[in-house]
Amino acid sequence: MTDTQDKALVLFSGGQDSTTCLAWALERFAHVETLGFDYGQRHAVELAARGRVLAAIRERFPRWAGRLKDDHLLVTDVLARLGESALTHAKPIETPEGGLPTTFVPGRNILFFTLAAALAHGRGIGRLVGGMCETDFSGYPDCRDDTLKALQVALNLGMEARFVVETPLMWLTKAQSWALAEDLGGEALVRLVVEETHTCYLGERTPHDWGAGCGACPACALRAKGFAEWRAGRRP
Repeated sequence: MTDTQDKALVLFSGGQDSTTCLAWALERFAHVETLGFDYGQRHAVELAARGRVLAAIRERFPRWAGRLKDDHLLVTDVLARLGESALTHAKPIETPEGGLPTTFVPGRNILFFTLAAALAHGRGIGRLVGGMCETDFSGYPDCRDDTLKALQVALNLGMEARFVVETPLMWLTKAQSWALAEDLGGEALVRLVVEETHTCYLGERTPHDWGAGCGACPACALRAKGFAEWRAGRRP
């Protein structure tokens, strides 16, 4: 593996999926950096979770601590000014018949990966890691495998690079994502995901056995359902 291909930049929001992807990258690559985005979210709870998760990984997982390098945060609030998503504005969370969910932020993942590639280009990083998933997801077109494969081609052509876009959760159910976290870091990583990560669209931190959240929004419902299925599958 070349030096650039043994270095990864993880799109890290502080949520369950990106935390699992961070553990996946730390298990595989010698040098791992993280990148978060302040894009004008309705709440800053997920951004606050980022620091807690990173600190916990350094403290609780000695074998990964030496591989976990710099964290970066970019302000991309232009996304909030370009349109009104339920993730950036106080509007109902719903999915109109035949349309996209109101939580869809147009161009978000495309912009995030483009900025990640620009950062990685100057830092000698060849792997770009994201938690997008096409199995259990909210219907966002920029989470599809075809979108990200096309984006990888465009980034490499446009930057004269050899980036590899990694999406380790792409074909996993949410239950399988919980299982992957356990495989990577055991009960300690599952506990970290439950206690410290944040995925709730509304920014609530009400505790549940699967983590903190409102318990009713689509993100919480998917996380809770996956946790219940994963836990049921573990019982003898």
